[in-house]
Amino acid sequence: MTWTDFYLTCFVAGFVLSLFSFLGGHVHLHIHHPSHRGGGGPINFGTITAFLAWFGGTGFILTRFYSLGLILVTAAAVVVGFIGATIVFLFVARVLQRDEQDLNPADFEMRGVLGHVNSTVRPNGTGEMIFTQQGARRAVPIRSETGQPIAIGTEVLVTRYENGIAYVREF
Repeated sequence: MTWTDFYLTCFVAGFVLSLFSFLGGHVHLHIHHPSHRGGGGPINFGTITAFLAWFGGTGFILTRFYSLGLILVTAAAVVVGFIGATIVFLFVARVLQRDEQDLNPADFEMRGVLGHVNSTVRPNGTGEMIFTQQGARRAVPIRSETGQPIAIGTEVLVTRYENGIAYVREF
């Protein structure tokens, strides 16, 4: 195996793995791993495959078309590989994950939520309530805590939430 073959193999492996990663994300094929903002730090699957592709591509071009020494080619390939990995990391961290934040279950607690009845609650029946949570307008099926009817437009408070139904009382 020549150095040209080695660099070409690195390029093909990096490119194929990057393509697999991209397509896997498109079809929602998720490989679960601990991750943080920015894709788990600067060293992750995406940056490793980007490094391999850029390292291999640069090494291949320099060994195939230029008469440079092995040390110079390898050094240049490593530098370009790090540049490629950095570009991928910065794109993911600053563009794709810019507005992401960790979810806090307390932010989605239903008990204590205020809303307005959107669909009349009949005696011992079920209706619907509209409310805002985390900046989004949402709806939830509701029942009266006392079993009494509640008219459309009434402001209600969720007292408990069980099996996808919010139990409410007039506020």
